[in-house]
Amino acid sequence: MATPRQVPTLDVLLPAGRDPLVPDPTEVSLGALYAHPAPRAARPAWVRANMVATVDGAVTGPDHLSGSINNDADHRVFDVLRAAADVVLIGAGTARAERYRSLRVPDALAGGRADRGQSARLELAVVSASGVLPPELLASDDLPLVLTVSSSPALPALRARLGADRVIEAGDLTVDPGRALAALAARGLVRVLTEGGPHLLASLLASDAVDELCLTTSPLLVGGPAARILDTAAWLDPTRAASLAHLLHCDGVLLARWLLGALPTVDGGTRLTP
Repeated sequence: MATPRQVPTLDVLLPAGRDPLVPDPTEVSLGALYAHPAPRAARPAWVRANMVATVDGAVTGPDHLSGSINNDADHRVFDVLRAAADVVLIGAGTARAERYRSLRVPDALAGGRADRGQSARLELAVVSASGVLPPELLASDDLPLVLTVSSSPALPALRARLGADRVIEAGDLTVDPGRALAALAARGLVRVLTEGGPHLLASLLASDAVDELCLTTSPLLVGGPAARILDTAAWLDPTRAASLAHLLHCDGVLLARWLLGALPTVDGGTRLTP
């Protein structure tokens, strides 16, 4: 039998002067810190990435799974991020490795979705140029959206299983992040939470499509050949500036929310703070 998950108190290191975030089933205070912004002008969606890494930069442990390096503090924020999103966007490799199934928002957080006018259903969108998905996802009652390419030989089978409206062509040979996000936005899915993997996140960042990064640093060193949160041989050009919106702490675990790029101000200028 699985050990029940503990809900830890989170200390707020930044902004300074905030009270600790004690366990709260409805997560009013933590949810306010992680409120998912609306898209910026001329962008179809606000894309938030959520990743976990060890102190030495690994995104998995020796078992090649993120579950071996995350923790209860990370899970607490993880649930809040999902509850705030319209859709979770992942790569097919991550769906296989992490054994994704249909998504569920905890009952205590579902009321917040209704208050914000969001659908009770949290959509799952899988990026796959091949169109080959884990069989378990295709057997689910809540079928995912699939973002694929027009050249995929799996298109007819995908449409037959999922329905044509749930199969989105977002490129010819590779999935174009801009087209993919525009297609999700056309379905009303403008609060996008990507959970990776590192290859998908690198592609989104290279296309300048990511607005923020929520990064959990786990107090472990694992060594080995594990990927970083960005799996790419190319340098980002230009590099991306990041501004720290807030920083939480629990037993050595650091949970940071980083804003990427310039944000609009009320006077029409730009800023890099929340």
